[in-house]
Amino acid sequence: MVSHVLRPEIGAVGAMLYYDNNTIQHAGVILGIGKVAGHSHKYYKREKFGYFSRLKIIQNYSAVTGASMLVKKQDYISVNGLNSEQLSVAFNAIDFSLKLLEIKKRNIWTPYAELYNHESISRGHDNTEIKKKRFSNEMHYMLKIWNKQLKNDKYNNIKLKYKHKNNLDFKKYLKKFTNKVIKSFLN
Repeated sequence: MVSHVLRPEIGAVGAMLYYDNNTIQHAGVILGIGKVAGHSHKYYKREKFGYFSRLKIIQNYSAVTGASMLVKKQDYISVNGLNSEQLSVAFNAIDFSLKLLEIKKRNIWTPYAELYNHESISRGHDNTEIKKKRFSNEMHYMLKIWNKQLKNDKYNNIKLKYKHKNNLDFKKYLKKFTNKVIKSFLN
């Protein structure tokens, strides 16, 4: 991660994060999942390669999680750091990553830095009325500030529409594409 963050064009660098059961918690962030953003390949097994082997390739993402992120101090300062006022729990790393993109930095994720993350143990779930209200407020803030970017993740194929975490709605597209390819060989 350090070798990447030292590059002048790089903003934030994120790591591969696992749950205790060796399934993936974070492999980069895709904008638009659940209206705001969600983790790519969440719950995939550790040994899987993912969509087009993306789980084994260093790559650009619009955002990475703050659970394990490296960023240069001058870049952190130049975008005024994390917004803990409007985004005290959720989406602050997404907001931060998007601010880095605005100053022409790239955010990357690497599968070669692997860690276990116990977020749900320390943070808990958004299951009380107070937590649900906070989450709703944070979601509305993100939609107000970043709506255009959240609707069009430039690092994700537009043909892959995400309804919610890890539910790729591209089966129809893939079937249609496969049928076209097969027909072209038969004709």
